[in-house]
Amino acid sequence: MPPTPTAAGFDLCELERRPGFVALRLSGRGALALRDSEPGGHRWQRVPPTEKRGRVHTSTITVCVLEAPDAEGAVIDLNDVDVEQYNGSGPGGQHRNKTANCVRAKHRPTGLEAKSESERSLTQNRRLALQALAARVLEHRRSTAAAARADVRRRQVGSGQRGDKVRTVREQDDVVTCERTGGKKRLRDYMKGDLSFARR
Repeated sequence: MPPTPTAAGFDLCELERRPGFVALRLSGRGALALRDSEPGGHRWQRVPPTEKRGRVHTSTITVCVLEAPDAEGAVIDLNDVDVEQYNGSGPGGQHRNKTANCVRAKHRPTGLEAKSESERSLTQNRRLALQALAARVLEHRRSTAAAARADVRRRQVGSGQRGDKVRTVREQDDVVTCERTGGKKRLRDYMKGDLSFARR
């Protein structure tokens, strides 16, 4: 779906929806500010239309905000790579065994290595070794980023219990309370994307 502008100055786009889970992409001015204000538990209180006795029903929603992965993360800086030439071994004749046309490339920041001995040309082996190294570094970054994002999510979401909350919404009173600052605002403004809360 196309991004939807909000009153808070950022665009909102739904990426995934399934029972109990919604993933959204936020972009534009003001999006990064949500990283500090929105993560945690949100308590939503309302009187459903089907409620005959006027009892308040409470639900808890957990929110986490993660920065998008760096699109340039696949690129390795050649200044961080040590390239070593060496003689091949095994079948291939004297050219293979006496010519240093095999390449070993090592990425110093991660300690990952890749080598190529398959080609007779030093240039080709260097290219293949660097391609293999880049793929390994990219996979390393992805796995490291996934672990870091999982840790951030665990710390942001918390326990999900009612006592572990950052926001309380009371539909029947048209009031949203920020549990961090004590500030309040009208629910109708909050639903339009106004997420600013003055301190009480």
